[in-house]
Amino acid sequence: MAAATLTPDGPFSLAAAVRFLEGFTPASYDDARDGVLRLAFPTDDGEAVVGCALRQKERPADGAASSVVRAEYTVLIDGKETRPAAGTPAATAVRAQIARILSLDVDGSEFGALGDHDPVVAGLQAEFPGLRPVLFYSPYEAAAWTIIGNRIRRTQAARVKARLAEEHGQAVDVAGRRLHAFPVPSVLRRLDQFPGLTGIKVERLRALAEAALDGRLDAAQLRSQPAELALAGLQELPGVGPFSAQLTLVRGAGHPDLFPDHEPRLYEAMAAAYGLDAVTAADPERLAAVADGWRPYRSWVALLLRARYDGSLLNLAADQK
Repeated sequence: MAAATLTPDGPFSLAAAVRFLEGFTPASYDDARDGVLRLAFPTDDGEAVVGCALRQKERPADGAASSVVRAEYTVLIDGKETRPAAGTPAATAVRAQIARILSLDVDGSEFGALGDHDPVVAGLQAEFPGLRPVLFYSPYEAAAWTIIGNRIRRTQAARVKARLAEEHGQAVDVAGRRLHAFPVPSVLRRLDQFPGLTGIKVERLRALAEAALDGRLDAAQLRSQPAELALAGLQELPGVGPFSAQLTLVRGAGHPDLFPDHEPRLYEAMAAAYGLDAVTAADPERLAAVADGWRPYRSWVALLLRARYDGSLLNLAADQK
């Protein structure tokens, strides 16, 4: 088994990430009683599957904002286990993807400073210490979730997604548990029909798989572009509208500084937190002006606001409005 260490820049709590996933409907996560976060996912290039166990000591070393996170992982290609040596391109890519999933690829050392001039943000940071956005494993999987979940309940969509993984995904053993990764694009593009999915959804999932294989859902490329350009490109995919495109860019590619202006529940959360009048609360441009104070972590603050407003983490998934 290969290993990597991730050193957070700024506060980070793996325990907070686990609590998030336990309430995040698409993850259906309930297996962290021993403090180990277990993940299974297709690699960004769609050619392999990773099984990963993550651990973090509760107390950081003297002077550190957070303890290092240790990842032990296995890479499977066509069901066969490989162990990429440290420093090789394969190992570097896996480490980068794990870091992105936990938002550890973003320097969070200045995040705390936002609370110095915004009491709402300060309250959120105190309420959810060390919590950073925990992402879908890739833009490919995030976009697939929005297609699966369109016009059905989140719990129903989560069951469909889990069955897809069990029946068409790669099984991998992670720290004594068997997990199933979401199907890699080369498998999903051959999907003919599936219980719980309409014909149009299957067709859109196949198109999404083709887009992933063509490199159109590459996380690094999406984040390197101006947000408007990346969102426009995502909306060219069948079944991906403005809300889904923003979710894919923020929660799939991990863009840390995008204000989601197609998320009505966030508007309600902002109005409640900041005591906004009805006119401001209904005006995305005015809300965006409020969110300007969260730069360069607008995506992070938006997630924490939703967590507080919902009263739990159960509704932070892709609400299909």
